[in-house]
Amino acid sequence: MKTHVRVLTLALLCVSAAVVSGQVAGGPPPWAYGFTGPGTEPAAPPCAKDSKPLDCARLGAPRPKDVMHKLPDTERTFAEYDIHFDYGPSDWYPGDHPAMPEIVAHGRERDTLRACSLCHYPNGQGKPENAPVAGLPAEYILQQLQQFRDGTRRSADPRKANTNEMIQIARHLTEAEMQAAAEYFSSITWRPWIKVVETDMVPKAKPGMNGLFLPQPGNEKEPLGKRILEVPENPDFTERARAPRSGMVAYVPVGSVARGEQLVTTGGGTTVQCTACHGAALQGVGGTPPIADRQASYLARQLYDFQAGTRESAIMQPVVAKLTEDDIIAIVAYVGSK
Repeated sequence: MKTHVRVLTLALLCVSAAVVSGQVAGGPPPWAYGFTGPGTEPAAPPCAKDSKPLDCARLGAPRPKDVMHKLPDTERTFAEYDIHFDYGPSDWYPGDHPAMPEIVAHGRERDTLRACSLCHYPNGQGKPENAPVAGLPAEYILQQLQQFRDGTRRSADPRKANTNEMIQIARHLTEAEMQAAAEYFSSITWRPWIKVVETDMVPKAKPGMNGLFLPQPGNEKEPLGKRILEVPENPDFTERARAPRSGMVAYVPVGSVARGEQLVTTGGGTTVQCTACHGAALQGVGGTPPIADRQASYLARQLYDFQAGTRESAIMQPVVAKLTEDDIIAIVAYVGSK
């Protein structure tokens, strides 16, 4: 508790002169939220406060029951339908994690709470369109669930349906389920997951239903421009088989990692150095979460949400107030490379 108070005090002192200026000009960039452009994808389903979680989800076509999948280093074979089953998705590598609590393994079908392991994987590594939760402090996970519940953590892009679903999941979880999930994911060691590549040209890619960008057939290339493109290192493993050992590639603009290092370690005259709160190795301090090697798209999304005020934080909103889109791209490129 004393460590957390010291970190909080340091952050507040560092940013006491800053003024929150609102969103980056033009609003949140579509690439960080899993979209190709402003307003080009359908709006998220309506989601009232008393909705069940699945009412708020963007659902795709059912997966086939007769298509089987196999992954390296396991004798297990699963049908694609079972791999994506909402209330008990297949577990490829049960030796990679502790025994899952019921809410993580199966969710609660009668209330349409899908299993935590469906989106975050049994090992908590997650994908760019959701969140990496392995190795986060349990107290931090509980804090975030409470913020989803009380409406102080939302998406700056209202099209992002899985954020709305997460809000409703948090509202339906019992205190015991929240505690069990937090302690479970906190106990798992994060494994290397993100490969950052500086480049001018990237594979042509389109987002799937919930925002996972996938390279298109034909191996065509296009300019990266001012964005980050994060795709699975093995798209078929990730999209169809939910392979929890197959990581991500983040394509970032040339020079962004070096610029990000300056911002992260010194503040660059624009912000507070991230190392002040997240530690010299960006592995977190006390209740402050680790951020190294986490999905670049996810990290960027959170910085934009803080800046827009849809994710409320007395510490982070002043920190991000003066950041430009280029700054955020550089910061998450560097952090993702660690």
